[in-house]
Amino acid sequence: MDVAIPKSEFDLTQVLNGVSFVTPSPLGFHQQVLGKLFFQFQLHLQKENLGEIFTSPLDVVLESDVNVVQPDLIYIKKENMSIFHANGHIKSIPDLLVEIISPGSITRDTVEKFAIYEKYKVPEYWIVFPEQKVIEVFTLKAGKYSLFCSTENTDGEILSAVFPGWDLRIEQLYP
Repeated sequence: MDVAIPKSEFDLTQVLNGVSFVTPSPLGFHQQVLGKLFFQFQLHLQKENLGEIFTSPLDVVLESDVNVVQPDLIYIKKENMSIFHANGHIKSIPDLLVEIISPGSITRDTVEKFAIYEKYKVPEYWIVFPEQKVIEVFTLKAGKYSLFCSTENTDGEILSAVFPGWDLRIEQLYP
């Protein structure tokens, strides 16, 4: 007997510029890439004792009731951990956010969230295109995002201003 599961149990609710919307839960390939990327971050962070990495769903409150997002990965430096509230959410600006593109999220992640993260001055923003095996890393320069690295331009090497010298390659995320 099939049991109907209420859609809301697996959907993610976010608020962008005061508008609430619900997105379906990610597909398996998205989650495979997320898991591998989380693992690589975690290895580096544990080795260097730099801070904490979190996965969605976890609310990041950039502005109460106006912008509440659930990025795929959220990094907070050790010295900034006061923005993490163990019984609730992250309130304020994380040091790095990662969005993994799903078929229905490309405009939201590359345009809407890009503008919001830039507005709130998130120091580094990664956009992962899993189907294309491409990662774009943006950093702030004079308050605007600038492309710091694209795996298309670095022969698969992922560079980060937040983690200088980090040895990460696109091949580590794909079979």
